[in-house]
Amino acid sequence: MRGYDFHRQKPLGRHIADFFCHELMLAIEVDGSSHLLEEVKQKDLIKEESLNSLGVNLLRFTDHQVFEEIDNVLKTIDDYINQWQKNKTND
Repeated sequence: MRGYDFHRQKPLGRHIADFFCHELMLAIEVDGSSHLLEEVKQKDLIKEESLNSLGVNLLRFTDHQVFEEIDNVLKTIDDYINQWQKNKTND
């Protein structure tokens, strides 16, 4: 997206990100209905904290969002990239 390379099923520490862009340090997770279960929510929280400790930011979307609201998903990712580029320019 926008020239950034995303990899599928990328191992990061003890976890695997659905999608990952090293340059942006961005992981994207797409969650199905099983992620509504309390035990899975707890695992997701641990995964997010672990990724954050590696300097990885995480965007999480539901299957419904990806299949039914893809324009909003892409806009959210685009907004992240815009903010990342703005911060990089200010560094």
